[in-house]
Amino acid sequence: MNKTVNINLAGIFFHIDEDAYLKMQRYLDAIKRSFTDSQGRDEIIADIEARIAELFNEKIKDEKQVIGVKEVEEVITVMGQPEDYRLDEEIFEDEPSTANQTPKTSKQLFRDTTNSYVGGVSSGLSHYLGIDPIWIRLAWILFTIFSSGAFVLIYVAFWIFVPEAKTTSDFLAMKGEAVNISNIEKKIKEGFDGVADTVKNVDYQKYSNKVKSSSTTFFDALGDVLLFLLKIFVKFIGILLIIVSGITLISLFIGLFTVGTFGFMDMPWVEYFEVGSHPEVPLWLLSLLSFFAVGIPFFFLFILGLKILINNLKSIGTAAKLGLLGVWIFAIIGLIIIGIRQATLEAYDAEVITEEKLLPITQSDTLTIKMQKNSRYTRHLQHRHDYKIKRDNQGNRVIVTQDIEIYLKPSNRNNNVGISIEKKAEGRSYEEASTRAEDIKYSYEVDDKTLLLDGYAITEYANKYRDQEVKVILTLPDGVTIFADDNTSSYNNSWKYDDYITIDNKEEKYLQIINGELVCENCPDDENEWEYKESDDDSVNININTDDSDTKLKINEEGVRLKSEEVDIKIDENGIDIKTDN
Repeated sequence: MNKTVNINLAGIFFHIDEDAYLKMQRYLDAIKRSFTDSQGRDEIIADIEARIAELFNEKIKDEKQVIGVKEVEEVITVMGQPEDYRLDEEIFEDEPSTANQTPKTSKQLFRDTTNSYVGGVSSGLSHYLGIDPIWIRLAWILFTIFSSGAFVLIYVAFWIFVPEAKTTSDFLAMKGEAVNISNIEKKIKEGFDGVADTVKNVDYQKYSNKVKSSSTTFFDALGDVLLFLLKIFVKFIGILLIIVSGITLISLFIGLFTVGTFGFMDMPWVEYFEVGSHPEVPLWLLSLLSFFAVGIPFFFLFILGLKILINNLKSIGTAAKLGLLGVWIFAIIGLIIIGIRQATLEAYDAEVITEEKLLPITQSDTLTIKMQKNSRYTRHLQHRHDYKIKRDNQGNRVIVTQDIEIYLKPSNRNNNVGISIEKKAEGRSYEEASTRAEDIKYSYEVDDKTLLLDGYAITEYANKYRDQEVKVILTLPDGVTIFADDNTSSYNNSWKYDDYITIDNKEEKYLQIINGELVCENCPDDENEWEYKESDDDSVNININTDDSDTKLKINEEGVRLKSEEVDIKIDENGIDIKTDN
């Protein structure tokens, strides 16, 4: 059973074994005797004790752990024995300065506030990278300008997470010098003397390492090389994490304070975001949630990259980590809710027939169909699936769409041409879609035998854009002649289905309804005619009649066969078989 002692070392309490305490006390007494007449004795002793406290902190796992003789001996090995360095300086008066032989250790990143303009970040990086501070500061300025000020966030992150060099040990670690008694004494004496080159730097390490062998085995050297390569790889990963996460955070920051803030302003393109098929939430809220949902994980990746490169990086604290985790969870839940709402925005569609009537045009007349435009709403007559936001006569915002289609359908029920206006829209429910479809405003007029159709439709801004479209269905009695103006070409339906017929690119020609089909008496014969037939055995037969030959194409489960007078091509599972007259 060993007795333990509680000690206060540099303001930090430790539990230490009695034997270890006695050994440490003798060690400190020897150090104090060594500096009896030294300039700055108190500062040297205080820094040595602070360094010893740091080494003890690195070795204990929890507050209840007791420091033993082993830990004390390891600390003394790092710090060095007083007799190892306390040599008569007069012996070395004629020796050349050996400052360049001072043993170096891996540098640690600190903020050097003794040579700073703001937070000491640039000065600290200059020590760590071995670059003059002026170049680091110039780089910060350029990066800040080219990133529109967003690179300031990176500087602030370094300012927050990189600790400030306060003690002599910190300044030595910042410059990559071993933090032992010799270097602590030298550093403090430099501060008192004011001239660094007057201090004699003797390679005291060689005296303490004389007992060590100067030769290493092949496997030791190989292990050192592999360890060195591993460290380089880890550092590379850290740099990569910092670059990727930093660029992402800067992009998110720019997006938040450009796109996000436009939600508070009356910007033209914001109107299109509000009325389009987008989540019905404020733009700034969507930007803020996206910023937190994506930015917080990359923020932690940025910190991870810093920790890989900086051993002494300060932690942001458990409270901050839990707070950021809560904000991230809140942002994810918010985006999920918005996503669900977005999925239901166009869950239903509704078609509403708002008008059905007969026009004063009989089967013996010629019906002319034209599209007309309005300079306020549209300048070009072109069928489009998108929309525009315009102002009506009262200055109110309206949504203008050119999704108008003309359908032709033969009918024997009446002798007059009939017209039906069918409007369609989508919504979260069928009732909402029906209301939105009924609110579409579309008009036409009949001038003598000419049907003038609007090439656009409008709806209120509050209705949003939910794929509003208008179908103009014309029922044509047998015998009536129609003439479609060329500006109707993009509005005419081009598919034959459900008894609908198509003009088939015959605008500007007189077409007559004969037996339910459009016939052009004065149109030139088509150079090629295609006849499509579907047989009972699930095969498809296509006859292609041209001026030169009669070609037949047959497609079924056995393969494809193309046959004409000159060639017979058969493609099946056995390959390709080609036969010609030659």
